[in-house]
Amino acid sequence: MLLVSLMSGLAVASETEQPAETSNPLFPFCIETHDAKKRSIEQQVALAKELGFSGLGHLWLENVPERLKALDEAGLKLYWIHTTVNVNPDKRPFDPKLMEVLPLLKDRGVLLSINAVGAKPSDESVDPRAVEIFRQIADEAAKHGVRVVLYHHRNDWTERFSDCVRVVKKIDRPNVGVMFNLCHWLLKGKEEELEALLKSGKPYLHCVAINGADRPAEVQSGKGNFIQPLGDGTFDVGKMLKMLNAQDYKGPIGLMCWGIKGDARDHLTRSMAAWKKMQ
Repeated sequence: MLLVSLMSGLAVASETEQPAETSNPLFPFCIETHDAKKRSIEQQVALAKELGFSGLGHLWLENVPERLKALDEAGLKLYWIHTTVNVNPDKRPFDPKLMEVLPLLKDRGVLLSINAVGAKPSDESVDPRAVEIFRQIADEAAKHGVRVVLYHHRNDWTERFSDCVRVVKKIDRPNVGVMFNLCHWLLKGKEEELEALLKSGKPYLHCVAINGADRPAEVQSGKGNFIQPLGDGTFDVGKMLKMLNAQDYKGPIGLMCWGIKGDARDHLTRSMAAWKKMQ
């Protein structure tokens, strides 16, 4: 009778009520730039640990030693560090400081996230130049056990997830993959195509970024918000996590915090509560 009762309960549960059943580590990123309290690196790390996050991400290439030291002392992990590539042949392709940072990440399992600027969005004529730059970075990163993920961002050359998948295939390096970023997909994507899109990147998917948000049609009409604390908005993040779970995605999940106003403690607390409900 107990089994029948349980099965009956599951049958009537809605998509959002059912657990996502994911054990992926969750890490917030962009809290160093969007926090009304302007916390120091040490304070950011302490807050992340207090709230139960597995670690943090790090934006740009400054203060990396300080970030690593604070995380090490707290027993947390640096999951992700982000920088930018410029595919314009008349511009410097990347910050030379990158070559100083890579050795600091040696064998830590850190993902180097890169978005590409300097050309019209999705312009495939730029692919050869981009592939050359990314191979240079990837080969150097491989010496230090660092994986590279291409990051899609609105109005950039790598604007769409499909752009990143296309270019990664051409780069053809075992330590190079893609990152799916929910908020930037919402600006261009179609909800009914999401599952197929995620499947198209499955062999290369090394990281996923989530946040609370409204549905794509609302965002694209200007009536919705594409970055909110997790649990807010009309888009069903739990359903997306189920799609990832169904394709056996085991990688880390970043919590996008860019542009969220107020004290980071407040929105991170809300996001962690929503994340636990999704489990």
